[in-house]
Amino acid sequence: MIRVLIADDQPLVRAGLRTVLSADPGIEVVAEVADGREALAAVERVRPDVALLDIRMPGMDGLTAAESLRAGHPALRVMIITTFGEDRYIARAIDAGVHGFLLKSDDPYELIGGIKAAMNGGTVLAPAVAHRIVRVLHGGELRDRLEARSGMEALTPREREVLALLGAGLPNAEIGRRLHLAEGTVKIHVSAVLGKLNLTSRVQAAIYAYRAGLIPPS
Repeated sequence: MIRVLIADDQPLVRAGLRTVLSADPGIEVVAEVADGREALAAVERVRPDVALLDIRMPGMDGLTAAESLRAGHPALRVMIITTFGEDRYIARAIDAGVHGFLLKSDDPYELIGGIKAAMNGGTVLAPAVAHRIVRVLHGGELRDRLEARSGMEALTPREREVLALLGAGLPNAEIGRRLHLAEGTVKIHVSAVLGKLNLTSRVQAAIYAYRAGLIPPS
């Protein structure tokens, strides 16, 4: 059972998210709160597997809460679901190391698949968000690519393969199947890649893989 906390200041949105998530027998909504500070307290109290946060909330906003939760609860899957897909919000969420950035305008039932993917080690981006990230990266300077390729010299051949598959957005289980590795071994490689490249999340690893030329700008 995947235990989910919902943080959104609009009661109707919380009710809608609860209805969608409760349709899956493998997901349980264990807490609903209206701002970031309440989310921090609720995580300590109920220990969810996933925290689903809106961005704009009174008191503490969702991005500030995400930064705090990622720092204090490394095992917690933190996901943003919002109306606002602005570049500055996306960039800050990526820096915080969130496991997903979804838009409320997307099909709500895709949220269930996104939560399950995050629990399996994946990172979930709304299509519009992924497009904006690639567009920004595609317009970057050659220097970024050269720096990324230089940093890859610290990786072993296997770690480079793992980085490329991280760039494709694959969860650990699928990476293991493609490389014929145990999932535990994949986790070790992922940790090594993030550590050697000084990255804090799989989203950052995907961006790095793009800059290094390991994946196309699709």
